[in-house]
Amino acid sequence: MSKPTPPRFTSLAEWLAWQETLHPNAIDLGLERIAAVAEDLGLLKPACPVITVAGTNGKGSSVALLEAMLRAAGYHVGAYTSPHLLRYNERIRIDGAMVTDADLCTVFAQLDAVRGERSLTYFEFGTLAALQWFADADLDVMVLEVGLGGRLDAVNILDADVALVTAIDIDHSAWLGDDRDSIGREKAGIFRAGRPAVCGDPAPPASVPATAQALSALWYGRDEAYGYRRGEQDWTWWGRGREYPGLPLPALPGDHQLDNAAAVIQALVCLEARLPVPRAALEQGLREVSLAGRFQRLPGAVERVLDVAHNPQGGRVLARTLAAQPVAGQTHLVLAMLADKDVDAFVAPLLPRVDHWYLGGLAPPRGLSAQALRERLATRLPEGGVTLAGDVPAAYRTAMAQARPGDRVVVSGSFHTVAEVMAVLES
Repeated sequence: MSKPTPPRFTSLAEWLAWQETLHPNAIDLGLERIAAVAEDLGLLKPACPVITVAGTNGKGSSVALLEAMLRAAGYHVGAYTSPHLLRYNERIRIDGAMVTDADLCTVFAQLDAVRGERSLTYFEFGTLAALQWFADADLDVMVLEVGLGGRLDAVNILDADVALVTAIDIDHSAWLGDDRDSIGREKAGIFRAGRPAVCGDPAPPASVPATAQALSALWYGRDEAYGYRRGEQDWTWWGRGREYPGLPLPALPGDHQLDNAAAVIQALVCLEARLPVPRAALEQGLREVSLAGRFQRLPGAVERVLDVAHNPQGGRVLARTLAAQPVAGQTHLVLAMLADKDVDAFVAPLLPRVDHWYLGGLAPPRGLSAQALRERLATRLPEGGVTLAGDVPAAYRTAMAQARPGDRVVVSGSFHTVAEVMAVLES
């Protein structure tokens, strides 16, 4: 009798480093490879309802809201998100608890044994790991964030019971197109025939409802099927035949979070025949939801704000939130960005809100050096008030050294930027 094949690796770090080299392209959109492996693993028809969330901005916040409300209702909830900030394990959670290194290594070994010679990307490997871990956990519901796009993203191998598309803007143009209509069409590819298609964007490109119609999905458009009214200290959600007045404002800061919360409630209403969520659970979720790196405020003599915004819409939202929450002193912004981002359009709305800029470098090949970032912003940023640093930690430390009590230091431009500052804070 032959001995079982030992696992390829024994540590999570080894598994992840290997996965980054397994497939020739880091991003290779398409469903054939992952769907074939998922079918062999019996993962294509989950036993519990599935909610998928796509969009340019607001995906992470929407998943966090769904997770908080469903858990408040007493459900056993699996959530899959990306990217992570400090630990890969952040991507896969059950009832808020991250998957352990040991469990990930076990699941990765299972996937490796089944895939044979079939090549998978880093993201495809992680998606399958999440689905396998969830399948073994007897969940009540899965909430899955789409990584990039929608139609050809690995998460789209599953037929979602409810599909939610959040705000749509220009990002990842090399893969999704360079206009909102093209990008919206890709995002709407997560919709399914005869199943609810919820859109949280108040003014979506025409391609989104058109794709829903072409796919025979059940369309729930903002300000058509549902919407909200903002009050001074609360808000009212309304939908077809019902209304929830006097809801608490979301714990996540920024007026845009009401857009996300309203769409999330509609998604839950669409699932209520299988997963009823009472109003009390909606309220508890709104009060208790938390998400690192989304206008995350760290109090002190110098307040720090961590925000992963990195595209034009994200820059506009960050600028509005800074304006709505002013400080007595000055605003210092630590900025580092990836080379494929629209740096100029991201920075433009922030110019009136920032007094001093600290530019840091991110690692190649995707990251911009501080000097390259400065060159892209040559016509935007003034000669004075700009400091260059070799990397993000150095830029952050310089900003903190120059800030005075009553000032604030904002860190933004990329998940990587925020993650590097979080690592400094953690150490």
